[in-house]
Amino acid sequence: MDNYEVLKPFGPSIIKIRMSTDMISEINNYVDLIILDKEKSKNLIGKVRQEFLMEVEFMKKIKWAEFLAEPTSKWLSDEVNKKIKNFQLIKSWVVRQFQNDYNPVHWHTGHISGVGYLKVPSDLGNTSQPNKRTNENGKLQLIFGSPNLLSKSTYLIKPEVGDFYLFPNYLMHTVYPFSGTNEERRSVSFNANLEFSN
Repeated sequence: MDNYEVLKPFGPSIIKIRMSTDMISEINNYVDLIILDKEKSKNLIGKVRQEFLMEVEFMKKIKWAEFLAEPTSKWLSDEVNKKIKNFQLIKSWVVRQFQNDYNPVHWHTGHISGVGYLKVPSDLGNTSQPNKRTNENGKLQLIFGSPNLLSKSTYLIKPEVGDFYLFPNYLMHTVYPFSGTNEERRSVSFNANLEFSN
């Protein structure tokens, strides 16, 4: 499988795949058409400008479940020797984040979750303390366990358009606010249940 990478920053592994430019364009065009439709805007967990669920018909059109199921099947087979009999997409949603918006620490339902990036500001802003080694602005942080000698408990991901990360539903995560721009940080996420054949 092209553009498939297993990452092991701590306990559970995660995978990183790439969305095609065609898929990114299709989802962005879909989002742009319904941004002003207040009926489709939902209040989910985040403290962000707008979130809404993707419609089932649109997900079928772009073969969204297939895009997510294929790498998930390879991942579970390679990592824990589990064969997936059924990949059930529970829901998928788009998050539109602007400066000072953030997503508090949370986890998801189902078995597998993930996030991909559709738009990323050209500049996420500077930290208030310029001597800090790490700038978390606009980044996703995955959290697992507590820090120990030779064992990290967090993994910081800089969003890049087209990157898509899949992880176990129980993996806590947060998205930090960014500043200094009116540009949008746009992401797409999902929850899915898995049924195993062995």
